[in-house]
Amino acid sequence: MNEITIIKPDDWHLHFRDDDMLLETVPATARCFSRAIVMPNLVPPVMNADMALSYKERILSARPQGSDFMPLMTLYLTDKTSVEDIKAAKQAGVVAVKMYPAGATTNSDSGVTSVESRYPIFEALAENDMLLLIHGEVTHNHVDIFDREKEFIDQHMTKIVESVPNLKVVFEHITTKDASDFVLSAREGVAATITPQHLMMNRNDMLVGGVRPHNYCLPVLKRSSHQEALRQVVASGSNRFFLGTDSAPHARHKKENACGCAGCYSAWSALELYTQVFEELDALDKLEGFASLHGPDFYGLPRNTDTVTLVKEEWQVPDSINLANGEPIVPFFSGREVSWKLKA
Repeated sequence: MNEITIIKPDDWHLHFRDDDMLLETVPATARCFSRAIVMPNLVPPVMNADMALSYKERILSARPQGSDFMPLMTLYLTDKTSVEDIKAAKQAGVVAVKMYPAGATTNSDSGVTSVESRYPIFEALAENDMLLLIHGEVTHNHVDIFDREKEFIDQHMTKIVESVPNLKVVFEHITTKDASDFVLSAREGVAATITPQHLMMNRNDMLVGGVRPHNYCLPVLKRSSHQEALRQVVASGSNRFFLGTDSAPHARHKKENACGCAGCYSAWSALELYTQVFEELDALDKLEGFASLHGPDFYGLPRNTDTVTLVKEEWQVPDSINLANGEPIVPFFSGREVSWKLKA
């Protein structure tokens, strides 16, 4: 197969950042995605409806001329989030709330310190037909970083899903066989997003031959057996899994640092890389479901009507991309060949 046309996809998990960064990240996403779930972990975080609407306007202002790309906004769950905040967010068109355990990833210091205290908010989300998006890792210092996803499942995820049976839950950017098995066996209303880096790489790609900071993300890359489990579950075509890039830009100097930031900026190659993975798995017939159908179906939103076409053509991801201020960003898969290209 040298060409594939699919319904225009959406990105169900990404980070745009803010201010001047939007001039890079919004066009990069809008080139091939119709909608995107926008993460709220700005500084300060997006904690209420007014902040979400203001952020949405800044994103819309950064769209390329003629683009109809639409951001889907989320709130950042804190220990102080109230039921009233949820009701106001629903009225403002916010579709979901994101829960970060405090300290789990970039700009998560304001996250939840007690999951148990948030159950009234989980109930309010279910009552208002809003989704709960979960960064599923514990953050206790004594828990090995490679085990934190499984520990979160055992300590919290199972209880959340069982205790609030009408709540739609997305287990974000899963990285382990434990997580994929959990989602497959869970009740209706539980799904997961999977990133390109977790399908294409394992922890060897981050650590062998030297530390590779541009492959460092959170949740961190795991061993190859977990990578293979994720690849098999997307190849199966299960509608519980869908595209979420977790595209997360940082300036080069913040990645190539003694204490580098977590995140892979994949927006410029993500759809092409997903296509490459599905071809490797002999599962190109499952790509449209994963990229374009399962997400809107789970969120209860209409499927897109436009299409995009990818062609079998080699191209190279740039070594770096310069922001408007001249600051460079190193994109995910930089300097490497990709075998599929979005048709103009």
